[in-house]
Amino acid sequence: MQTLALVLATLLALLHVYILVLEMFFWTKPLGRKAFGLKADFAEQSKALAANQGLYNGFLAAGLAWGVMQGVVVGRPWMIFFAGCVVVAGVFGAATASRKILFVQALPGALTLAAALAA
Repeated sequence: MQTLALVLATLLALLHVYILVLEMFFWTKPLGRKAFGLKADFAEQSKALAANQGLYNGFLAAGLAWGVMQGVVVGRPWMIFFAGCVVVAGVFGAATASRKILFVQALPGALTLAAALAA
């Protein structure tokens, strides 16, 4: 279970790095607009807010990566905390923005959280 927790936390961190890149650098580009279903004018008007969101996703990735780098014995509390944050953010995003977030963010976070708790 320890290996599974490390693998899932790594994948979750990489997912949040990808989200960071989409929100901070590709929000107004075709890739970002397609990923989030945005019209060009809205993407342009909201790019500062999206960059801020991307930064927060980077913090989630950094916390998960820190936990992974510490190994399960020392890093487990970090993985639990940051995976829990991902779940909360994913549930909130699904309730307020798009149900898709429940599956893209909250579900992977919940699986990671469960594995870290069981490790």
